[in-house]
Amino acid sequence: MIDQYYNHSTVYQRHTTDFAKSRRLSPASKRLYTGASMEPYDEELYREHNVKRGLRNADGSGVVAGLTRISDVHGYRIEDGEFIPDEGKLTIRGYDIADLIDNAQAEDRFGYEELAYLLLTGALPRYDELESIGARIGSLRLLEDEYISEFPIATKSKSIMNVLQRAVLLLYAFDETPDDTSAPHEVDVALSLLARLPRIAAIAHITHEAETSGVRVVVPAPNASSSMAEAILEVLRGGPDFTHEEAMLLDVMLMLHAEHGGGNNSTFACRVLSSSATDAYSAYAAAIGSLKGPRHGGANAQVTKMHADIREHVEHWDDDDEVADYLAKILRREAFDHSGLIYGMGHAIYTLSDPRAQICKRYARHLAEDKGLGEEFALIERIERLAPEVMRDVRGTTKPICANIDLYTGFIYNILGVPETLFTPLFAVARMAGWAAHRMEELYGAHRIIRPAYNSVMDDVTYVPIADRH
Repeated sequence: MIDQYYNHSTVYQRHTTDFAKSRRLSPASKRLYTGASMEPYDEELYREHNVKRGLRNADGSGVVAGLTRISDVHGYRIEDGEFIPDEGKLTIRGYDIADLIDNAQAEDRFGYEELAYLLLTGALPRYDELESIGARIGSLRLLEDEYISEFPIATKSKSIMNVLQRAVLLLYAFDETPDDTSAPHEVDVALSLLARLPRIAAIAHITHEAETSGVRVVVPAPNASSSMAEAILEVLRGGPDFTHEEAMLLDVMLMLHAEHGGGNNSTFACRVLSSSATDAYSAYAAAIGSLKGPRHGGANAQVTKMHADIREHVEHWDDDDEVADYLAKILRREAFDHSGLIYGMGHAIYTLSDPRAQICKRYARHLAEDKGLGEEFALIERIERLAPEVMRDVRGTTKPICANIDLYTGFIYNILGVPETLFTPLFAVARMAGWAAHRMEELYGAHRIIRPAYNSVMDDVTYVPIADRH
């Protein structure tokens, strides 16, 4: 069955390649590929119609679309109508994210499961409650044989994020009541995905690697007593070939990515679909699709590529002028990917600081000292310090620019041996807890479908018979 699929897939790829060539040669195809849907809008039109692009106000603050008790992302204040930059703070159910991480680390225990419980219930767990949710997640890690028999077909993709989307939608078929939106079923689906997504992502990666290298895939049996971080490393390393310190560090990264407010693109996508009362699998698959985008979760891999490019083209990493000159080239679209973006710098909400980036930086510095990577870490710090000044000089940027979490995550993941193809999937795995909390809040708290408006800027026209069209 799989061979048959791959043969058909090869024919399909050849057919689409031939079609792509033909569309460039056919005059009849010109308008199809350059029509009105591809035309950009004049910026003045947005101002004329008072359209808040990206659902953002003119001062950069977000349009208020709902209420939440889940988290708060703070980066500025509005006083007397004036936008005032402020130090960043992320609170989850009222708790500072730094306190949640630091206390778990101080007690030398994994904190992601505790945070997931907090997100789902609104309260910190007692010992028995923490043990219970850990046991529930652990018992759900094993994927059904029938699912596994279908899964290789679903993994045929260049993107593990795409694999995760299809894997989630495939799980719908293995749920006896997939359209049930009652609270008990929603919690069960959330726990099952918290258990299975890390394993699915890691299996997708090693399957792809095995196909490329010709090495046989060996997936260790799931350990029900493992934490989320340990479960990920077990599949990636082929067993318990990792240290406690490595697992604890990955746990920190999972906690930092678990939740970031209802307005971020993937969470809002999850809430939009949930507001229609669709099934959980469809809502979570949509969130994964959003997170895949390079303007959202996909930015972390671009940061790693950018750092490698800077290391290659800047001879003296400790020379401020040389580093600043190359950053200016990146901004002028003369270097790196020619996007004109310094990845890892700037955020829609945070202005003076990103608390997640500060926590990452603290752990990254410790890692760099232990691994003898001080020069590489110092270069990243130099990019963080110089980039705002270069952006002001090249772009005339006036608003405060701070490093975001992506600036340091790749450095940490590389040291942990996490492959670049899994950077964004691990983001999705961690964010599952936050998506679940927001989906339930939308289902049971809001009770109204999200339906914003778009202003029409077209003219009425008269129908023209096909014989008279030019």
